Amino acid sequence: MNTREATELIRTAIPERGGTWADLGAGEGTFTRALVNLVSPKRIYAVDNDARAMEELMRRSKSESTEVIPVVVDFTQLSDLPDLTGGKLDGMLLANSLHYVSHPEKVLPRLIALLRPRGRVVLVEYARRKASRWVPYPISVGRWKELAELAGLSAPVVTATRPSIFGGDLYVAAADLKANDHGG
Repeated sequence: MNTREATELIRTAIPERGGTWADLGAGEGTFTRALVNLVSPKRIYAVDNDARAMEELMRRSKSESTEVIPVVVDFTQLSDLPDLTGGKLDGMLLANSLHYVSHPEKVLPRLIALLRPRGRVVLVEYARRKASRWVPYPISVGRWKELAELAGLSAPVVTATRPSIFGGDLYVAAADLKANDHGG
């Protein structure tokens, strides 16, 4: 998937407001660049444990209006972000990354703690896909609804789907942190 396709896929899940976002499991940054196209003004943290991928992302993500901050760490171990303005994120994107986590119900609460009240979580995942070495722990829409509820998020809304060339379908779902959770 290229940046243009990624931008179109997540467009309706990203609210029309600026702010500070994180792309968790950013890889070489296809979806980070999509966020750059959609969120303005902005600061975007690109989080991935692959330092070489982060270098490639930074080489390809030059923008005058966006501050892209690479953070080389396994996103499942993330507990804070450097120089996080206001101490909270406006949103986070988990694009094809949560399916690598064997127990997402243990990781999500720590990630959600980084959100401001009513902050947004956007998930891009595979539906109707069997486990494989590339998608070891697929997350169906139904499973995402369960995980979101356990983490204190609103009921996720599927905003887009598209067939995947790798089998199954990709879906995009957005959910917001409930106002009464995490200090709201």
